[in-house]
Amino acid sequence: MAKKKQLFKLLRMLLVGVLAVCLVLVAAIYLISGGFMKQTYLEPWSKSYAANEADPRVRLAASGLLAASSHNMQPWKIKLDASDPMAFYLYADSARMTKEVDPDARQMMISQGTFLEYVAVAGEKNGWRVAITLFPNGEYDEANLAKSMDAKPVAKVLLSKADAPKDATTNSALYGAIFLPDTNRSAYEAAPLTPVQADTIAALPCPGGVAIKLYQTEQDVKQIGDYAMQSAAIEAGVGRVMDEAGAIFRANEYQKDQYRYGYSVEGQGTSGFMKHILQGLVTLFPGMNRGSAATKTFISATQTSVDSTPAYAMIVTAGNTRTQQIESGMLYSRLVLSGHTLGLAMQPLSQVLEEYPEMHALYTAFKQQYAPSGGTVQLLFRVGTPTKPTPLTMRRDVQSLLWGNA
Repeated sequence: MAKKKQLFKLLRMLLVGVLAVCLVLVAAIYLISGGFMKQTYLEPWSKSYAANEADPRVRLAASGLLAASSHNMQPWKIKLDASDPMAFYLYADSARMTKEVDPDARQMMISQGTFLEYVAVAGEKNGWRVAITLFPNGEYDEANLAKSMDAKPVAKVLLSKADAPKDATTNSALYGAIFLPDTNRSAYEAAPLTPVQADTIAALPCPGGVAIKLYQTEQDVKQIGDYAMQSAAIEAGVGRVMDEAGAIFRANEYQKDQYRYGYSVEGQGTSGFMKHILQGLVTLFPGMNRGSAATKTFISATQTSVDSTPAYAMIVTAGNTRTQQIESGMLYSRLVLSGHTLGLAMQPLSQVLEEYPEMHALYTAFKQQYAPSGGTVQLLFRVGTPTKPTPLTMRRDVQSLLWGNA
């Protein structure tokens, strides 16, 4: 009997020891993740954040930086007009180009448009008439694109006091949606869009030469999903493209607070305590997010998206001018915000639209099918009712967008 009691005592001590070691390991992983840090990179999502800026132009830019951008690069620079306190200029930040995946900077131009639409919506809500002039100093020299981006603004934004909001209810709803995540990669419900949802999307005003196309039939959804999977497989096999994405992956809170742009585990829908466990493990074992492991995660995530998509939508332009690219981005932001008011989420699936050599054959086939006669599919994205919310992602401080005066 005494021996049995002694054995139970030893087992209990062993169990307590194992639990203690586990708790220490979990605490260490949590610390390595930065779990105790203040999430400064999320401050721009607060509705009070913009109010800290005295200049109305900077306040609107603070709303603009919440917009979606390709690879979450946030490739925006702002110059305040020194001679006009109601004007500022938006420049594309050439230092934030993703040249492997977006060699023609088409996605980067779309990202300029997403920013401008958020600025316009925030301006309307706050009693400003927002006049946007694209390429006020002329279009880019395509032969010297990066240099031209630094020299010529994408847009001039001019504010003036509005007499009264055109539709206070609509403006408030869209403005409120600015503070929700722009991309949800989770599973979507299987039910198709309701007639009201589909009609609202179809009724959004489009600039000349720009159109929205919605696809909901079983055949269309399968066919587009097949393109998405084929393009994901191609991209996963191109080392330089995967390396470019890997270079902007932020493994923990320290990196997210330092850079405030790029990818993180939140993009995979991981949040709460498990986010810190995953971040700590990835920090300790970087190979978890590199090479074949990164390829497997990417393919698996795409498959999950494709398997739970009730509808796809595209923004298609008659040509492929820089202006049309920017207008496509503006329209996409309007779609995202309107979608939030309808209970819908969206996620771009852009791989098949990327223009590097390995993707050329599939891109050409896709373009011929969905944008014949010289048109261009600027954006392809899934649409549906999300099954769960998605975490907020990193955003830069608005002051980091400012550079000099015009």
